[in-house]
Amino acid sequence: MAQILYKDIIKNKEINEFIKKGDANLATLGYTEHSKTHCTLVAERAAYLLEKFGHADAEIKLAKIAGYMHDIGNAVNREHHAEYGALLANDILRRMDMPFTDRATIVSAIGHHDESTGGAVDIVSAAMIIADKTDVRRSRVRSRDKSTYDIHDCVNYAVTEANLKINREKRQIALELKIDEKICTMYEYFDIFLGRMQMCRHGAELFGAKFKLTANGSKVL
Repeated sequence: MAQILYKDIIKNKEINEFIKKGDANLATLGYTEHSKTHCTLVAERAAYLLEKFGHADAEIKLAKIAGYMHDIGNAVNREHHAEYGALLANDILRRMDMPFTDRATIVSAIGHHDESTGGAVDIVSAAMIIADKTDVRRSRVRSRDKSTYDIHDCVNYAVTEANLKINREKRQIALELKIDEKICTMYEYFDIFLGRMQMCRHGAELFGAKFKLTANGSKVL
């Protein structure tokens, strides 16, 4: 079996084409950015989480690969994109000759990352889910014409600053947000993101940690 590295994944033309097509589909449908920028951020943030909590290099590698590939299912359809992505990933990684034990971990993480159907099932999926759901930023909004924004655009554009902080000693994972309440209210923000933050809280439990969310200096979760 081949030793597949993260650098092999990010150079893979098939994977990158699925990411590109998925993001283009979502742009047409009016969704926020799900490009290589998002996928790279998720991969690197998942690795950072595992590194900070002292996990093995093997788990870090799998989380980075899963993070980079997690949204390829958007090329098929937005609905059930996690499941479609898992199937696509299994086929691609099998043809790359990745060991089936590694494939199973990656496929499981991808297949469980959507809040409507999934949840963290192991430490790799927990890291990837937290990395994905905490990628909240103004630059994910495609248009600068605020008159066209739906609620998802508003809540992302309202975030002027977002920082993910890890404290291994206190066993704490904290997302600190600054939100422009002239753009959206706290109620609107949490109406959209509460499910995602609950996923993060469950994921943090697999690290033996607590997930903390603050907005404009006030603890929310």
